[in-house]
Amino acid sequence: MTDKKKVQKVAKDTRWIWKNLLLGVAFVFVLGFLAAWCLGVITRHGKVVTTPDFANLTVPQAQELASRSHVSVKVVDSVFVRRLAGGVVYRQQPKAGATVKKGRSIFLTINSVVPRKVVMPNLFGYSVTEARSELRNRGLNLGRLNYIKDIATNNVLGQSCEGLEVAAGDLVVSGSVIDLIVGVGDQDNQTTVPKLTGMKYVNAVDAIQERFLNVGKITFDPDIKTYADSMNAVVYKQDPAGAGRSLGANVNFALTLDLTKLPANK
Repeated sequence: MTDKKKVQKVAKDTRWIWKNLLLGVAFVFVLGFLAAWCLGVITRHGKVVTTPDFANLTVPQAQELASRSHVSVKVVDSVFVRRLAGGVVYRQQPKAGATVKKGRSIFLTINSVVPRKVVMPNLFGYSVTEARSELRNRGLNLGRLNYIKDIATNNVLGQSCEGLEVAAGDLVVSGSVIDLIVGVGDQDNQTTVPKLTGMKYVNAVDAIQERFLNVGKITFDPDIKTYADSMNAVVYKQDPAGAGRSLGANVNFALTLDLTKLPANK
């Protein structure tokens, strides 16, 4: 083979190698792009919305609002609150204001038209968080946390309804408030007070209980005339505001329908 032919063969081989390298790089790039696109479609990456507030809406109203907000709603449970209109939303999960993906289902608990009875669970030995979750699963509400000295902090030691001890297996009206006797140790008896400003009633109660505190005195503005009004009102004052408090301490707050009373609007 002449030198000229050798040079031509080397050049041809070089072009072949570069061509395949470029094709390989292009293939990897396209494959990566398709994988990212498919992952984005599957997970709806970057497509998130803020959960609307469905409190006190009827199911059709909640469905309409959900459609406009790019989420869906599912009624998964009911409670019975005497002062609240039948068939309206009492609680939702995730909570109002949470960031969720488009198309996410929001689970609703509605107020039943007629009372129903549920079986009281045995909460003895549960943590407060576990007991609160179990009560909700049964359509019941956590009331006061009454702390007594014990080796295990936030360990449930007793349960009562309307001042009377209620045993596991007893039938109680759905939506009843269950008070708990809870243990507290000497070295683990402090918590912090959450910021409630701008929260609606149910969310404020949730925030207080999540910190192992009790709802104290609730003050309603004169324009709040019905129970439905109270469900739509927001907190504009609280006492105490922040700082550490003993477990089971009371948190007082005031509700209004006038959003101009919120500190941020002053």
